[in-house]
Amino acid sequence: MTSQAAIPAVSIPSPVRIPIREILPWAVFFGLLALIALYFVSTEQGAFAVFANNLVHEFVHDGRHLLAFPCH
Repeated sequence: MTSQAAIPAVSIPSPVRIPIREILPWAVFFGLLALIALYFVSTEQGAFAVFANNLVHEFVHDGRHLLAFPCH
């Protein structure tokens, strides 16, 4: 008779549940950051200007062209 070695049982990992209450503040925070970034890339120094100089426009100028926003 041949003896078989004991095969250890492999446990299958289960996904970790993250409550919505923990995700929601981070989602709101990153959503606001995305909206602020979109504002500066799309409309700053255009129709509405928060800053008087041309520094922000020049900083995001290539990003405007990359995202197909007209700027001049």
